[in-house]
Amino acid sequence: MVGALNAALRDALRDDDRVLVFGEDVGRSGGVFRVTDGLQAEYGDRRVFDTPISEAGIAGAAVGLAFGGWRSVVEMQFDAFSYPALEQIVDHVAKMRERTRGRVDMPITIRMPAFGGIKGKEHHGESPETFYVHTAGLKVVTPSNPGDAYRLLRLAIADPDPVVVLEPKARYWTKQDADLTTGGPGIGEGTVVRDGDAATVFTYGAMVSRCLEAASVLADEGVAARVVDLRWLSPLDTGLIARCVRETGRAVVVHEAPKTLGLGAEVTARIVEEAFDFLEAPVRRVTGYDVPYPPAALEHHYLPSVERIADAVRGVVAY
Repeated sequence: MVGALNAALRDALRDDDRVLVFGEDVGRSGGVFRVTDGLQAEYGDRRVFDTPISEAGIAGAAVGLAFGGWRSVVEMQFDAFSYPALEQIVDHVAKMRERTRGRVDMPITIRMPAFGGIKGKEHHGESPETFYVHTAGLKVVTPSNPGDAYRLLRLAIADPDPVVVLEPKARYWTKQDADLTTGGPGIGEGTVVRDGDAATVFTYGAMVSRCLEAASVLADEGVAARVVDLRWLSPLDTGLIARCVRETGRAVVVHEAPKTLGLGAEVTARIVEEAFDFLEAPVRRVTGYDVPYPPAALEHHYLPSVERIADAVRGVVAY
């Protein structure tokens, strides 16, 4: 996935002279996870450059550059590091296109390594998606595999609206044979990554692979679980959500974030609005817990496990 993201940035820089890549340590060192490795050497330090340690300054600079016609791709070095930039992102990045009545586009892509799974230190593992999904004016996307990482980042950079790209750290080193292309499902479209008729599991990011593992376990028991990768958290693919629930009658939503007001609550609400009469069982959520993100030694207790996911599907099927 790191290589696919790097290729997406390289191709975007090649195809559009207005694209800039900047953030903390993205230039000379190529980023903490080496996603920007080699880009400064190829495109120079006027298009790929390091910034001071000021997330608010990084986001604010991107707004000013948008007024000048530039397309900024900025990196927040870790998910929790983005919080000092919330004022800029919420008040300016997300709202400026509306405030100018569409006269000024905000083609700003905010990349951030997100979620857990690498046993990082404090402030290095968070699930901040709800903050950004709740902010009108932002699009939010998270890839689950290398091919989608390339596709979704290219779509984000080309978009006239600001897009937050949550890159699952735990999937950075996964490998996949894939064509690096922007073809395929577009903005606001999820995808069925495993079919089944017993229940639908909705998820995103690093949890997609875990849900696929759970589906394999369930298949050995004769339970065919459908797995849906939501991909775009905003806008949500409500059409796909409704269709899958109408076809299977049962639903489970899985994410790493705390349960209360997590994205699973929104997906459940959309299911109730769009497909309530088709439900054969209450929607189940498998999530992190309502506690601060735990230290490395306890991370495996916090993250949804294959067994917790499988149990939830067994529960809705048996209801």
